[in-house]
Amino acid sequence: MNGFNADYAKAEVHVSPNFGARRDGLKPSILLLHYTGMVNGEAAEAWLCNPDSEVSCHYIVHENGRIVQMVREADRAWHAGAGSWQGNPDVNSASIGVEIVNPGHEIGYRDFPDTQINAVIHLCKSIVERNQILPEMVLAHSDTAPGRKVDPGEKFPWSKLHAAGVGHYVEPEPMIEDGKQMSNGDSGEAVERLQSMLSLYGYGLEINGAFDDRTKSVVEAFQRHFRPSRVDGIADPSTVLTLRRLLQALPDR
Repeated sequence: MNGFNADYAKAEVHVSPNFGARRDGLKPSILLLHYTGMVNGEAAEAWLCNPDSEVSCHYIVHENGRIVQMVREADRAWHAGAGSWQGNPDVNSASIGVEIVNPGHEIGYRDFPDTQINAVIHLCKSIVERNQILPEMVLAHSDTAPGRKVDPGEKFPWSKLHAAGVGHYVEPEPMIEDGKQMSNGDSGEAVERLQSMLSLYGYGLEINGAFDDRTKSVVEAFQRHFRPSRVDGIADPSTVLTLRRLLQALPDR
């Protein structure tokens, strides 16, 4: 492909060769947000367009707000990797991926500039409107790959996106230091209810009543997105109540 017309009018085009057809007739139903996790935006953009990398994304948003489209929204970019959401293991075929320039946890995780977040909001609003993506399907990479991915991380301002009309969110419940907690090694009906609620929202885990390593990873992913003040994989009252309120806030479909 030599080029294409950008799906988002304000985007530049830098074509990546790393894409294919969406499988099984799937159309975009997920908007998946990442951070780049590289030293700078130029390096990340080059890597996403390098055939040797075998990775890509539909868009990258630089720290100064510049937006570049690399894969058409109609096509399948290679950004999600192994993971699942609502039982679907092929997140790439079901999603549009947006990479947001930030060095990430391993290099120097930092706050996202306002200019960048404003650009992300305008891009995401356009994507969800054109593709009719539901608010609860605007996700973090960490949501679909708990334990393997942590991006865009706890510094990402999901509340700002929600206030602008993008994504599903409730204000986190306050921390209760002396409340009942569930953590690794616990088991029983309370753990099973927690796993059931997480699964109902879309996270991939077995409902077995045992607070195992997978459950801890999923709780961490949930906290990173919806209760970021403490990301420790412990299901404290703030985490459980936030999850319950989030489920209650889901619209009837």
